Amino acid sequence: MAGVLRAERVWVETFTGLSVERFGRLLKTVRHRGGNGTLRGRPGGLPLAERVLVVAVYYRTNLTMRQLGPLFGIAPSTVCRVVQRLGPLLALEPVARPADAADRLWIVDGTLVPVRDRRVGSSRRNYRFSANVQVVVDADTRLVIAAARPVPGTTADAHAWRASGLAEHCEGVTLLGDGAYLNCGMVKRPRRSLLPGEEADNAAHRRVRARVEHVIGRMKNYKILLDCRQHGDGLHHAVQAVAQMHNLARTS
Repeated sequence: MAGVLRAERVWVETFTGLSVERFGRLLKTVRHRGGNGTLRGRPGGLPLAERVLVVAVYYRTNLTMRQLGPLFGIAPSTVCRVVQRLGPLLALEPVARPADAADRLWIVDGTLVPVRDRRVGSSRRNYRFSANVQVVVDADTRLVIAAARPVPGTTADAHAWRASGLAEHCEGVTLLGDGAYLNCGMVKRPRRSLLPGEEADNAAHRRVRARVEHVIGRMKNYKILLDCRQHGDGLHHAVQAVAQMHNLARTS
C-alpha cells in the first residue's frame, strides 16, 4: 500500500515545524548515531529520511499508530518499531559548559506533562497523571540547554531539580529560577515585601524568567507533550527529541 507522506518539502515543513534544510541536519544526526543500523537482513520498507519523518510527525501531531500507518503506507506495528528505534536517536546533543560561563544566564523551570504510564507520573489535584520535567534554557538564545529525566508530577520543583543532576552541568553559570527553587543556589525574586526601588528589579526579573515559559510553550506545540501515551522511557526520549527539534528550528 502506497503512503501519502514522503520526505518532501511540503510534508516536512507542514508536519514537523522544520524547514527542509533543518530537517536534513536532524537526519544527518540520526544517521551519524547509527540510524541505518547494521544494514544486515531484510531492508526496511521506508528509507531513513521517511522513518525520521515518521518519528517527527508522531511527536508533532500525537496521532496514534493506526492513524500514522496509512499515511506512510506501513503497518501500525512498523510505526511503533520505528518510533522505539529512532526516537532515542533524535535526542538533544549534550551542551558543554561555555568558556564564558560566568557571563551567561540560564533559566530553570519545571513543566507538567500528562502521561498514561502510572509508573512515570503521579496523580495531581486535577486528577490527571503527570510527570515533572525540568528544563534549562539560555536567556539570550532561547535554546534548550538540557532537559532532565521526568519525575512524578507531585514532586516539588526544588526536589526535582536536586534529583536531576543538572546542577553539576550548570556549575559556574548564573541560574535564574522562581520561588519554588528554595535553597537551590539560584537567583530568585524576593518573597518579602519590596523595598522602595526594588519594583523595577522585580519586573525585570519577571520579564527575563518568562523566556523559559515561552520556550516550554513552543515545545508543547509538539502534541506528544500534551498527552504522552508512551511507556517507560518514552516520555524522556520524546522530551529530548522535541528539545533538539526546537533548537534546530531556532538556529539558522
